[in-house]
Amino acid sequence: MNIVVNEELKAYIEPMTPEEYEALERSILAEGCRDALVLWGEILVDGHHRYAICRKHDLPFQTVQHPHFQSMDDVHLWMIDQHLGRRSLSVFQRGELALRKRDILAARRAQARVKLPPLPPIPEDAEAATQDAALAIEPAASAPEAPVEAPPSREALAKAARLSNTQVGLIEKIRKQAAPEVVEAVKAGTISINAAAAVASLPEDEQRAAASGGDKELKEAAKRVRESRRKPKEIPAVAPEAAAGAEDELQQLRQRVAELTAEVASLRQQLYELQGG
Repeated sequence: MNIVVNEELKAYIEPMTPEEYEALERSILAEGCRDALVLWGEILVDGHHRYAICRKHDLPFQTVQHPHFQSMDDVHLWMIDQHLGRRSLSVFQRGELALRKRDILAARRAQARVKLPPLPPIPEDAEAATQDAALAIEPAASAPEAPVEAPPSREALAKAARLSNTQVGLIEKIRKQAAPEVVEAVKAGTISINAAAAVASLPEDEQRAAASGGDKELKEAAKRVRESRRKPKEIPAVAPEAAAGAEDELQQLRQRVAELTAEVASLRQQLYELQGG
């Protein structure tokens, strides 16, 4: 049997840790390779570690063809769904897989949008125009568009990855804005996704500098970002001349109010006297 190991597929999912690999090797040596390797034609889709262990120890294994793969996107989606159930995946790894699935489905939906061709010019002969219109409609009627799965909402995506909406948002920010060194740090568990998302707000050169300083410097950078967000806005200073001018204006307004109050009192007294009071 010819089995092809596609390096892109092999690297598509985070590999096992050394401890996980050793545990799997002990299990296969003790009980044999119980789960069949999943193939797409000759390409190995699932079971790269089992395949390597079986070849290393010259152990038998079984294979099964997946019947529904039509493209590499199908393979990727299937791999994502399979590995989202792994308990050993970190929060970031689960979120990244779920976001990959959304990206694949979004790209499929975009490709499936059919743009209607421009209408041909209407010929002078009405009968020819009718025939041309019928020919233009006929192919579309005979080839209905296959339904395409819609990308999941953030809520559905978070549920599938066993994450909160907030965690998904943080991971999405890290994927879009974080320097590669920061992404590697969060993958390695050096910093949390909260800290990585905070560091991702910095310019890329500052992110790289923080990452080069190790986990301590990354955490300090995240702390500085958070503190800058909590810092209250400073009240702009008022120039002494402007303050003095405002005080004079206020004093003039108070004097004017006092004059108007006295004038109103005088008018009321005059009205009282005129009425024979």
